[in-house]
Amino acid sequence: MNSFNKKCYEILKKVPKGKITTYKEIAKALKSKAYRAVGNAMNKNPYSFAALGWAGGKNLKSSDLVPCYRVINSNGNVGGFASGTKNKVRILKSEGVEIVNNKINLKKYLFKLKN
Repeated sequence: MNSFNKKCYEILKKVPKGKITTYKEIAKALKSKAYRAVGNAMNKNPYSFAALGWAGGKNLKSSDLVPCYRVINSNGNVGGFASGTKNKVRILKSEGVEIVNNKINLKKYLFKLKN
């Protein structure tokens, strides 16, 4: 795995349950403007909930998981998800995030990352 992706995952692990961040916020925390590269890293996440229990021959613990579903577009749109947007919405709602018309209120739910 490349170090950029790994850095993205480490930053994202700081976002608590019930909060979200954006691709742009993660890029800014990395002192980068590579928002799309952050999106690609999330799409290739080997530590997703889908991989729980098994990932490339390595057993995962829940502390290893990277909650890529907590990353949304900077305009508040839920955005894509490797296992489908409906799953992303379902998981976020289960964590208490309110979603109206596929949008999330950034003022209420955005977790500010330290740059």
